Amino acid sequence: MTLSTKPKCCVCLETKVEKAQLIEIANTEMPFGKYKGRRLIDLPEEYLLWFARKENFPAGHLGELMALTLLIKTEGLSQLVQPLRRP
Repeated sequence: MTLSTKPKCCVCLETKVEKAQLIEIANTEMPFGKYKGRRLIDLPEEYLLWFARKENFPAGHLGELMALTLLIKTEGLSQLVQPLRRP
C-alpha cells in the first residue's frame, strides 16, 4: 500500500454493497419461520449463522440479502443500516 492509497474496509474488499441492498435489508420482512415478520436487520445473528452453518440460505434474492445481513452483523455495521428503515 502506498501513502496515497486509502485502506478499504474488509466488507468493501469482499462484497460490493449497493445502497439499494442496504435499504432492502433495513425494510424487508422475513417471510417464514421462527422470525416471520421481522426485518432482516433485526434477525438475531445466531439465526443467520444457523443458515450459514447449514450452507443453506434460501435460494434467490432473499438468500443473498440474508447472507449480506450476516456479513453486516458480524462486521459490527448494523447501525449503518438502521437509519434506512421506513416507518
